[in-house]
Amino acid sequence: MASLLYYPVYFLEGCVVLTIGFYMLSLVLPKAAFVARSLASYLSLLLCAGFGVFTSIAFSLLGHGQSAQWAVGRSFKYVMALTTGVRFKIEDPKNILGKTRPAVFIGNHQTELDVLMLGCMFPKYCSVTAKSSLRKTPFLGWFMSLSGSIFIDRASKTDARAAMAGAANQIQKKQQSVYMFPEGTRSYSKEPELLPFKKGAFHLAVQAQVPIVPVVVANYSHILNVKDLVFNAGVVPIKVLDPIDTTGLTTADVDELCKNTRDLMLKELIALTAKARGQSVSEVTGANNHPSVAKTSGTDMKVAA
Repeated sequence: MASLLYYPVYFLEGCVVLTIGFYMLSLVLPKAAFVARSLASYLSLLLCAGFGVFTSIAFSLLGHGQSAQWAVGRSFKYVMALTTGVRFKIEDPKNILGKTRPAVFIGNHQTELDVLMLGCMFPKYCSVTAKSSLRKTPFLGWFMSLSGSIFIDRASKTDARAAMAGAANQIQKKQQSVYMFPEGTRSYSKEPELLPFKKGAFHLAVQAQVPIVPVVVANYSHILNVKDLVFNAGVVPIKVLDPIDTTGLTTADVDELCKNTRDLMLKELIALTAKARGQSVSEVTGANNHPSVAKTSGTDMKVAA
């Protein structure tokens, strides 16, 4: 049995040595930094995932299972700062993250690095959403169940309201917030833009009658750009916007709520990115209206369920 443990240990040792080697190589070959930080990120994620299993069990036994994802996220934040030099800086002067509960937090989705973004800003008593089928998956499903994940039944693919009904009940019963990416997929954009929003998060907030809290992350293509093999150290700003009340709203209001929220987030995304780059908004969008911004305007948006 002991001999079986040698294999994962040797594997990890090899990955660590390889990562250090690529970091050293990056001193003369800059592109090697992409490989070095990618390896460091996966090793950090693996380490924190293992920590997460024990944390979720311990927190559940102590009656604080809903805070397990927050604890694991924070561990990933500090490990990644040490191994990759990447950090996210949160702008939340009203302490909305600390005071607003339960809520549906939504944010723009850029790359795989958004996992670290969540680790940095994830509030207590908040979780990600997941398909109900994942609940039975060994290890991952166990961790998500123990840590208070909100599971969504997507059996009815044509009805977003039906898919969100069970999740809304969980939010109200557990007083548990959730974080969702309404774009549905990563954009990998070099400029501040948003993909069309799906309506699931908005249906969920309306059904649960909880506020929507938009969270905007400045475009960080200078930190991570997979296509160009760029992965640098640096600090990325995050801005937490004021909660949007959904009290009294119904499913008939979801389309307008989705459109207005997206328009607001796009405006803030452009402004935050311009500030981070030390540019004016017109420089970021372009004097003749940057094509990416025009393409993703709220007026022309297609909203998918």
